[in-house]
Amino acid sequence: MASIGFNAQQIILLVALGASLLTVTRAATVIVGGSENWRYGYNYTEWAANTAPFYFQDTLVFKYENSTPPHSVYLLPNLWSYSTCDFSKAKLLANPTQLKGDGFEFVLNQWRVFYFASGEANDCKEGLMKMVIVPWPRF
Repeated sequence: MASIGFNAQQIILLVALGASLLTVTRAATVIVGGSENWRYGYNYTEWAANTAPFYFQDTLVFKYENSTPPHSVYLLPNLWSYSTCDFSKAKLLANPTQLKGDGFEFVLNQWRVFYFASGEANDCKEGLMKMVIVPWPRF
């Protein structure tokens, strides 16, 4: 009679698969800024700290109401760019048009530090429209 067993690699693969399925089913959708949405003058660094923790596969929704000036969403490459609001090497994720209505969705699909900011006028430096998000794995 043949024995049915699992080797260490198979067990690790099963645990990883189970964890990834759990993560997908439990991922949250979070509106950036809550009821304030993505707007000038709201402190998103504070909001992110108070809303944390964020988790791997959560979806951030950036949007603004039509009555406010347009804003964008950039992914900044590092802490220096974030601190100084330097967009020279930043990646545009959503232009102002994409943030109207239902907004723009960004999935936290990597385990890394994400630096977000609006690149319009003085949104980043004076308007407090920047934040740091570090997603955690779900257990």
